[in-house]
Amino acid sequence: MALLDIRHLCIDINTPQGRVRMVDNINLTLDKGEICGLVGESGSGKSLIAKVICGLVKEDWIITADRFRFNDIELLKLSPYQRRKLVGNAISMIFQDPLSCLDPSEKIGKQLIQTIRFKGKWWAYWGWKKKKAIELLHRVGIKDHQDIMQSYPTEITEGEGQKVMIAMAVANQPRLLVADEPTNTMEATTQLQIYRLLASMNKNLGTSILLVSNDILSIHKWVDAFNVLYCGQTVEIGRKETIMETPYHPYTSVLLHSVPDFSKPLPFKGRLNTLKGSVPMLQNMPMGCRLGPRCPFAQKKCVIKPSLRKVKQHEFACHFPLNFREQSLLRKQDFTPVRVDKKGEL
Repeated sequence: MALLDIRHLCIDINTPQGRVRMVDNINLTLDKGEICGLVGESGSGKSLIAKVICGLVKEDWIITADRFRFNDIELLKLSPYQRRKLVGNAISMIFQDPLSCLDPSEKIGKQLIQTIRFKGKWWAYWGWKKKKAIELLHRVGIKDHQDIMQSYPTEITEGEGQKVMIAMAVANQPRLLVADEPTNTMEATTQLQIYRLLASMNKNLGTSILLVSNDILSIHKWVDAFNVLYCGQTVEIGRKETIMETPYHPYTSVLLHSVPDFSKPLPFKGRLNTLKGSVPMLQNMPMGCRLGPRCPFAQKKCVIKPSLRKVKQHEFACHFPLNFREQSLLRKQDFTPVRVDKKGEL
């Protein structure tokens, strides 16, 4: 059963040049106990979707959706008080910029203790939250907890602030954890520790995790499915194995091959496997498929927005998909009837 079910989510904003659509008909499904990777380069709308799920929206955002349910609760129909209560108890978020999300006038220890809900007998209340806060700091890789708890947010580094933000997010064991690039400013060893912490929460507590990242290769070991975005549009959805082995959309293929294979010798002054150009501005979005001006396979038909097609559990939005013809031929060969003659020979 789907814990988070979003259908045709649109986020518009009014500008002096008119209304601009930042997120265009996004579909997102997250089952109970699943880790879903929301990937795409900067400017694809990943953080906007994460903020809308947690109710962190601005007044000038116009949000519409055919369905926006969390555990059979329509989030867009809740009052602000009901939304805050639900987010505080069942949904938690790891922000991308931690130092700007912490209160600069209070110490880290006090802020962390305030986020922890007490679960126990009343006579064990005193000192329990502080012990829990120290345990959380140790789990995210902070050894000197006394120094961190007595410091203000302006006195710690961005990496330490990211660890504190993760400790706050996982303190109350939420049912849904939205992680917006949780290891963006961390070294490799700490990244592995954080991913293992999230994976243990998923396996032991059944926490569903929406893992937002711009590096599909760094998170593919930890997720069960991928939802690939480009410029606020869904380009491909599928299970991890399907996406990694046979991507249908050209943008997904570029993301998978964006990092060079250093196990092989690289040619001198060779070109990297990247797309030409850059992500367009919101005011200058192209017609139809937004990847069209950068796509090497674009044709005249791409001025029409491609619909989201589904083959088994694999969805993609492209007029000229990659690997699709090969897969269709393989499926036909699998179901080719075997002819047997009268003698019973093939």
